[in-house]
Amino acid sequence: MADVSHTRGDITSHPDVTEMRDRYARMLGGRDVALVDGPVFLLGLYCATSPWILHYTTSQPALVTHNLIMGIAIGVLALGFTTTPTRMYGLSWAMCAMGTWLIISPWIVGESPDAGVVVNNIIIGALAVVLGFVCAAASMKGKPQA
Repeated sequence: MADVSHTRGDITSHPDVTEMRDRYARMLGGRDVALVDGPVFLLGLYCATSPWILHYTTSQPALVTHNLIMGIAIGVLALGFTTTPTRMYGLSWAMCAMGTWLIISPWIVGESPDAGVVVNNIIIGALAVVLGFVCAAASMKGKPQA
């Protein structure tokens, strides 16, 4: 009978180990994208659904549409960061701008927002700014200095 049990061995003896490491390094582009992309996507998902989670769909209809669109945009940025990190990490500064807009938007888009709506957008915006700076730092880390 054949031995079909899989023993966990060291991969360093694999004949293609250098090629696999090079391919993995090229794919990541020298960045830890997985640490940033997941939270950015979750932030976009929460931003898009926050009007229904916090129940301000009837009191702030303009902010409902606004947060839905901004959440979808943040989610699309996160998917772009994941699929093509070398091209998309230049847009990390757009994340910072979107976060700043989310902080001030309750007073511009909304009609006399209550404290819950304001605090929600401030938290979402602050997290977007912080994650945008983290993405920007990740993109700067991979670039050679001139």
